Amino acid sequence: MENDKIFEVKEYKNIKEIIYNSVSKYTNNIAFVIKNQENKKIKYDNITYKRLLEDINKLGTAFFKMGLRDKRVAIIGKNRYEWVIGHLANLLGGIVSIPLDKDLQYDELENSLIRSKADCIIFDEKLKDKISSIKESNKTNLTEFICMSELENYKSIKELLVEGEALLSNEEREYLNYEINEDIMNILLFTSGTTSQSKAVMLSQRNIASNIYAMQSVEDIRETDTNIAFLPFHHIFGSTCLIMMIANGVKTVFPDGLRYIKQNLNEYKVTVFVGVPVLTEAIYKTIMKEIRKQGKEKLIKFARKISNFLLKFGIDMRRKIFKQVIDALGGELRLVISGGAPADAEILKGFNDLGIITLQGYGLSETSPVISAENYNVQKSGSVGKPMINDIIEIVNKDENGIGEIRVKGPNIMLGYYEMPEITSEVLKDGWFYTGDLGYFDEKGILYITGRNKNMIVLKNGKKVFPEELETIINRLEIVSESMVFGLPNEIDENDIKLSVKIVYDKETAKEKYSDKSEDELKNIIWNEIKEINTTFPRYKHIQNLILSNNELIKTTTKKVKRQEEMKKILN
Repeated sequence: MENDKIFEVKEYKNIKEIIYNSVSKYTNNIAFVIKNQENKKIKYDNITYKRLLEDINKLGTAFFKMGLRDKRVAIIGKNRYEWVIGHLANLLGGIVSIPLDKDLQYDELENSLIRSKADCIIFDEKLKDKISSIKESNKTNLTEFICMSELENYKSIKELLVEGEALLSNEEREYLNYEINEDIMNILLFTSGTTSQSKAVMLSQRNIASNIYAMQSVEDIRETDTNIAFLPFHHIFGSTCLIMMIANGVKTVFPDGLRYIKQNLNEYKVTVFVGVPVLTEAIYKTIMKEIRKQGKEKLIKFARKISNFLLKFGIDMRRKIFKQVIDALGGELRLVISGGAPADAEILKGFNDLGIITLQGYGLSETSPVISAENYNVQKSGSVGKPMINDIIEIVNKDENGIGEIRVKGPNIMLGYYEMPEITSEVLKDGWFYTGDLGYFDEKGILYITGRNKNMIVLKNGKKVFPEELETIINRLEIVSESMVFGLPNEIDENDIKLSVKIVYDKETAKEKYSDKSEDELKNIIWNEIKEINTTFPRYKHIQNLILSNNELIKTTTKKVKRQEEMKKILN
């Protein structure tokens, strides 16, 4: 049931081999573009693959001189070039890299540093106040503090690059000659747990390298591509994709923020975009709003019918027919990969109809991360494709509909949770990782995710409701920004559950279309639309209660709703 290999690629045991191979193959290609702004003038610094490796080796050599060999280095900040070389300098010298979420609250950050036993931290200057307080508190194991920019009283990446260069010119070779042990922990990664305390996932270089090989074997990433690094690097999907792009000789650019995504796609002529559903859906909604503003909805609908009809005969006119729409996104965007959570099948189809190939994948931090994905040959609406070429996926404890828990076995499965042997043994059994996700295979071996085991709502009659399924439909309503489906005690029968939904309405749409309506009137309008949705589902899946809000749902930094925290808010 695995993905068939599409591209012939070499498999490497570790990340050092991947980087050295790419530098040899793509020496003068641009690896990264750094945008600098001085006095309203924008300057772009193009970093070649050759310079990338030189910078990694300079920095790593300076790290060894600081006594960081065999130590642990945390890294925190927005996606930027200094983050990249900091992380890769750790990995190529066997230093344990600990990527941390820049949006962590002070207590969470301090706790993560204590739990991970980090010896050093590389940080973004915007976090200087938190880092300064952590330094003063002296509760962590930290002995070294390195700023990504030049900052008074702190070592900087720039300074260490100069030091490393001097050491290398004096024939210092300890870092360059370091031999990687690909089977021990080299990355310690905190999961963005939506319920319990975050777990620290131990990953080896073999875990990551095997996953990059699997992705390269099936996904069409080209050395002529320009990738925009929107996924946060502290998230495993972001950091593995970062290395996969390097493995393919791709040029990577950095975004200015979600508000500027359209501008950045145009500015850099982006061809590849890897994101989470929230991001993909935001771009798609922007396109649709523009089409509505121009009054071209009927025209686009008709054009879609024609292009889809032509596709049946092998005639692909999509990019010509929808050139104007694609040009609004820079004109070059050809591939969107969505992962991290299930995306709305309608939105994925919408992109594909326009000629922008949009694929969905599935994975977890514990699986480095991808275990199944669509590709050019395997695309099925609502699915997450087929298992990766080096993974075995099984569905266990199936119900009458063939839905059960997804378990996976392969070289990308984590070593375990750091200092949590009991929790590790609950999910790792006989080489199998039990994901906690529910799904099923169709007759062609294509995988579908139905929801999280822990989110499933079981009614008194034994019927199961997957909130994600209902949320996807509700989120399609123009007035809805986001939603969360949950169960509340039923007043009539306390042993049963009343299906409810919390909806955050879209302020822009409310202003445009319902400016004369009060919030109560708005609630009635939405409730009537929910009743319409109810008619498309069996009775046991009907929503019976609506809470309306204009405040964003509580989420992790990878945009997953923290359901337990939301429930506390609702019940208080």
